[in-house]
Amino acid sequence: MTTAPSIVLLSGGMDSVTALYHAYECGSVSVAVSFDYGSKHNAKELPMATWHCERLGLRHEIVNLDFFTTLFQSHLLRGGADIPDGHYAEETMKQTVVPFRNGIMLAIAAGIAENAGAGRLVIAAHAGDHAIYPDCRESFMLGMAAAVREGTYAQVEIDRPFIAMDKAAIAKRGQELGIDFHQTWSCYKGGDIHCGTCGTCVERREAFLLAGMTDPTAYLETPPLPQAPC
Repeated sequence: MTTAPSIVLLSGGMDSVTALYHAYECGSVSVAVSFDYGSKHNAKELPMATWHCERLGLRHEIVNLDFFTTLFQSHLLRGGADIPDGHYAEETMKQTVVPFRNGIMLAIAAGIAENAGAGRLVIAAHAGDHAIYPDCRESFMLGMAAAVREGTYAQVEIDRPFIAMDKAAIAKRGQELGIDFHQTWSCYKGGDIHCGTCGTCVERREAFLLAGMTDPTAYLETPPLPQAPC
């Protein structure tokens, strides 16, 4: 199966790396775009993004968004308060929301796509994201897709291949694509190794467990996984 040339938003995490390989298998990837926006874990994620682009022989652009740390407040950003522990879907994880992050990044990527002659933007938003992140929900994605389509001569489409999938299903898809998940980063704390207890580490551990896959990740701690809130 082939599709229009695409731009892939690539953080270096499990989901976006799987989206990169998925798009690469489906057709031409013009460029992968990453964003250095001042998150605590950017320094751990971005080398992973670069590693996979080099492996696939793809052009990789890193866009500096240093204004995030001066204009926005979020526990996720450098200088923000500590990242909370617990399940990814807990209310406390709202503290890690960066205002309109995906909207800003998609808008920039839409310009890059138009300039590069690409017809699609691929983003790895998935079913588990929408609980706490409004700019990952399908209602937002549909509105943003309409805006990008109307705002570009090429009528660039936003492709959300994982919007109906949970992270375990994404892990299985990545396994099918031969992805080395050791070369991905999830932990929001951005330490030397994954902490094992923050929301994104819990989600990562849970995904491999539910997928029946061996987790290749080294964690600082692996306490029992917390239950998702009702």
